[in-house]
Amino acid sequence: MMRTGAKVAIGLAAMVLAIGAGAALFQRQIGTALLARVADSRVGRDATAGLPDGLHLVLCGTGSPVPDPTRAEPCNLIIAGRHLFVVDAGDGGPRKLGQMAMPFGRIEGVFLTHFHSDHIDGLGSLMLLRWTGGAATSPLPVHGPPGVERVVAGFNAAYAIDNGYRIAHHGPRIVPPAGAGGTALPFAIGLEPVTVLSTADGLRVTAFPVNHHPVTPAVGYRFDYKGRSIVISGDTAATPMMGRMAKGADILVHEALQPKLVKILTEALVRKNQANTAQITRDILDYHASPETAADAARAGGVRHLVLSHVVPPLPFRYVNAAFLGDAAQHFAGPITVGEDGMIFSLPAGSTSISEGTLLR
Repeated sequence: MMRTGAKVAIGLAAMVLAIGAGAALFQRQIGTALLARVADSRVGRDATAGLPDGLHLVLCGTGSPVPDPTRAEPCNLIIAGRHLFVVDAGDGGPRKLGQMAMPFGRIEGVFLTHFHSDHIDGLGSLMLLRWTGGAATSPLPVHGPPGVERVVAGFNAAYAIDNGYRIAHHGPRIVPPAGAGGTALPFAIGLEPVTVLSTADGLRVTAFPVNHHPVTPAVGYRFDYKGRSIVISGDTAATPMMGRMAKGADILVHEALQPKLVKILTEALVRKNQANTAQITRDILDYHASPETAADAARAGGVRHLVLSHVVPPLPFRYVNAAFLGDAAQHFAGPITVGEDGMIFSLPAGSTSISEGTLLR
């Protein structure tokens, strides 16, 4: 006679098989219902709704040209009150903004730090999404040092045929022809910082030169709004200008490359007979900053929070963060965050608080 436990096990197995068969039978209906539910919860969301007045930093790309499945190329979103600006538009950055429910139609402009491919690869898609996402009637303003004219003209030319298709298909009411593409807004940069934008409600954007030789011009940006401040380094080796421009800032977003880990990558490339790429990984050491160098800049500026971005090499999991940081904590006593795509830092006006969260789950 079959024991009770065996009978229960057989019954449970039969139940599981029945449920599985039912799920397979109704897979189309279940899938449709699930998609409808996801669409209802996500479409039309605006992640900026409800944010307090102040400065907010969204990391939409914390990687580099080195392929990284978890990080887009360099991209930052600055929210100042009702203003939205993107700093650098690397490949994948605009898609991350979409995943985070950022309102493309409200983006007022882009600030480029320099013209390495990983900082501009996503500019075309950002122009497109901003145009189609808000029926823009004027091109996307793109601020940058001299050379930005050529970059924007190139993207405009590359997307001209596609723009024509979209106008013909959707009509000028949905995609106004005058809103396609971008407009270059170059500014002169020498040895001293320059104000490149100021608004009536108190936002000031300052550009300053950095050391990314032989890439020149290359700049960083400081955003000041209602007593709060965020500095974005761009790509740079050590430079006294960084500490000067980060003076008293709430957050310094600084690029970081860990030479000890890059050496491991170089050695692996050599063993695999990838001599050309191995030489590139050697060359990049002299025009980027280590986490320790970034920490020195944060200490010199007296910043309140250091965020590391443009992470090189890719970090396969957070456990490696300690190796990436090296001795940075010995150089800067404040909080240090290894940036990840989707992070948001909020700096409310009239406060000294800095809150941290994520918009990607």
